[in-house]
Amino acid sequence: MQNKLLIFLYFKNSPGQSRTIFFHLQELGLYGLEATLIPVLSFEFLSLPSFSEKLSHPEDYGGLIFTSPRAVEAAQLCLEKNNKTEVWERSLKEKWNAKSVYVVGNATASLVSKIGLDTEGETCGNAEKLAEYICSRESSALPLLFPCGNLKREILPKALKDKGIAMESVTVYQTIPHPGIQGNLNSYYSQQGVPASITFFSPSGLTYSLKHIQELSGDNIDQIKFAAIGPTTARALAAQGLPVSCTAESPTPQALATGIRKALQPHGCC
Repeated sequence: MQNKLLIFLYFKNSPGQSRTIFFHLQELGLYGLEATLIPVLSFEFLSLPSFSEKLSHPEDYGGLIFTSPRAVEAAQLCLEKNNKTEVWERSLKEKWNAKSVYVVGNATASLVSKIGLDTEGETCGNAEKLAEYICSRESSALPLLFPCGNLKREILPKALKDKGIAMESVTVYQTIPHPGIQGNLNSYYSQQGVPASITFFSPSGLTYSLKHIQELSGDNIDQIKFAAIGPTTARALAAQGLPVSCTAESPTPQALATGIRKALQPHGCC
């Protein structure tokens, strides 16, 4: 019998993230693990006219930083909504490619490549490591343009500031709880019972769902193996007093599947 898993989806209305999670499911299936997706977060785009204007002036910046698929999707919307596709292809893309385009993770890198930009830093895995990478390479006096969400952490901006690297942030989306969290969790527990493992993809996903999970699991919550996609989410779990059975070594389907499989083995750990 396959192990029942409960995996949380970052954003319900994010095509890029949906594709990423689909590949997670495929990879988990190869390991004989059955996963269920439950969306806990959604989002709204913000300040797209301002971001679009900044994208139109690459000469004002030393490069770009993308740390989430949503930020890239915001860039795609700017190109589509403001009829900038032609000028992007004709000149802007080349001008940005003459600069550094830093990204976190392969999913984000894949989306950035689809708008024609060359990326670096995707193997860093998280914002902390990307900050180290940027600090070791960046020498431009111009600021780096950083489209981000309203819940962005300050580790990357602070690390760059401490090294004297200028950065300009623009908030292009805000995170909100998905309206169906409680109903979807109730449905899962009534049909499947207590899951063998729950994987969280972000601290905010944990924040919006933990109360419901605790209520539904009751005394059986100690049976659940809690997994995190990375160290930031793992720290958020630990801060809530939850044991972290698995932290993926890198934000990839393979690493996550390997880690969960180990955690579900008798006396397993990862």
